[in-house]
Amino acid sequence: MRPTLHPLPKLALCLIWIGASVLVFDLRFQLLTWALAALLLWRGARVPLWKLLALSVPFALFGFGFLITSLLFNAESGFAVQMAREQGAVQPDVSPGLVLFFRTLACGMVSALFALTTDPGQLVRALMTHLRLPAPFGFALMQAMHLVPDLGRELQTLRMARAIQQGRPLRRLPRPTELMALTIPLLAFAIRRAGRAAIAMEAKGLRPGHPRSQMHSLPLRTTDLILFGLGLAVLAAVLLLLRQG
Repeated sequence: MRPTLHPLPKLALCLIWIGASVLVFDLRFQLLTWALAALLLWRGARVPLWKLLALSVPFALFGFGFLITSLLFNAESGFAVQMAREQGAVQPDVSPGLVLFFRTLACGMVSALFALTTDPGQLVRALMTHLRLPAPFGFALMQAMHLVPDLGRELQTLRMARAIQQGRPLRRLPRPTELMALTIPLLAFAIRRAGRAAIAMEAKGLRPGHPRSQMHSLPLRTTDLILFGLGLAVLAAVLLLLRQG
């Protein structure tokens, strides 16, 4: 999945893989989905391994309770057992908590694959052009998608300014006290961005029902459809092999 691929087939394919990961209660499928998404990010998008591990941490924490309950206390939560029964666990000898833990990792890595290989502007323009997303929603969505990385850059700028003011080198990781001191400046930055976005929306005349011209968006190409079909074929082949195995 390269960044030049059309974002809509890529979004549909990622959602289908996530849906399959949610519906298939099989540890092998979860591991394979996680490994395939990580491999595409590492080899295709050139994402460093340390960044892949860092991306996995929030999702691992989300499912850590199931893992601790299964491995350390040798017990299963009622939710994990119920999920295994309702979804027809393919491997009855495998811990349901372990499957749920790797399911969070698999879904998170597929989400990261889409997020790190998709330009936000191209995605919003494709939604507005092909799916008729209203312009006010599209502009607001684009602002929200750009705000998160901008907050990170603003945080780094504020940390550098504080380090220069205090005459010390910039720490690799900020201390909790430093983060608390920068909360108010970051909040002020976010409020200013929101105000500017509102003024820009008013200036652009983003009102529902008004005809508007659209910027050039990526066209759907034959290559996009072929790769979309290839992704579905890989998913179908994996499910077939797991069922036969």
